[in-house]
Amino acid sequence: MIDLSTTYLGITLRNPLVPAASPLSRDLDTPRRLEENGAAAIVMQSLFEEEIVHDQHELHWHTELGTESFAESLSYLPEHDSYEMFGEDYLERLYQLKKALEIPVIASLNGATTGGWTRFAEMFQEAGADAIELNIYFLATEAKQTSQEVEQRYVDILTAVRESVTIPVAVKLGPFFSAFANMARRLDDAGADGLVLFNRFYQPDIDLEEMSLEPNVLLSTPQAMRLPLRWIAILRDQVKASLAATSGIHTGRDVIKMLLAGADIAQIASVLLMNGPKHLKTLLAYLRSWMEEREYASVEQLKGSMSYSNVPNPGEFERANYMRALKSYR
Repeated sequence: MIDLSTTYLGITLRNPLVPAASPLSRDLDTPRRLEENGAAAIVMQSLFEEEIVHDQHELHWHTELGTESFAESLSYLPEHDSYEMFGEDYLERLYQLKKALEIPVIASLNGATTGGWTRFAEMFQEAGADAIELNIYFLATEAKQTSQEVEQRYVDILTAVRESVTIPVAVKLGPFFSAFANMARRLDDAGADGLVLFNRFYQPDIDLEEMSLEPNVLLSTPQAMRLPLRWIAILRDQVKASLAATSGIHTGRDVIKMLLAGADIAQIASVLLMNGPKHLKTLLAYLRSWMEEREYASVEQLKGSMSYSNVPNPGEFERANYMRALKSYR
């Protein structure tokens, strides 16, 4: 009997397939179907810092409305139902998911500043989250801002959250660091229980008819998995933190490649949005069949067997691979 279980963030999961932060967690029905079809855990769609700030401004407007009027007025506060406390919807959905599912539920925060992170991390923990994923998205647009300042912001956010909660904390990163291995080590040393590689930053497009910027969400393609594959293989034996692979994982073969490189789990979203929760069964069936054919007894035995430190020529993950790729093209 093949053991598909894996350990991520110190939590034992029944297999390495975890739906990533995405619209898949917007309702209760889809997460239930994901669990029925084999999902080992689920990462909730991120709560965005901009949403929190917007709701705070709305609350401030409501509570200040009329304060310049007659002193005899008894109350200027709106009824509770006329506004929602910031993040209340998200916390309620987290609570409902925990009631409806048996698999772990990971809450996700997407932001760029330290303000509010610790408070909401504490609220996530109180609402029952099994872990927290810090989805840090910061674009350094000021020419005076240094790379050291940008990196320190990530470390400061993690440190603040790590000190405020006892549940595991993972950091979801983009690849845009000049010395990514060093950045990963710094987060590891700062207490990250896991690193999620990589965040897909959506880029704006220009509407030529309206002459305006517009959001443009594109689902991932299998080619996107190459970047996290390389870095997971490189980091596998350099950090203590769990490693989650995400971006471009569409097939059972993709899942296996990530595990061989050293990932503890594969976070999946685009292919599930395209094909539905039942696709998880297809991925698990392929993983099990492939392992049986090659006589692997467990996922733990499989993980990292082709990481940077375990392949005959580690340079294949570096420049040698680049040169071979160019020379092999016909």
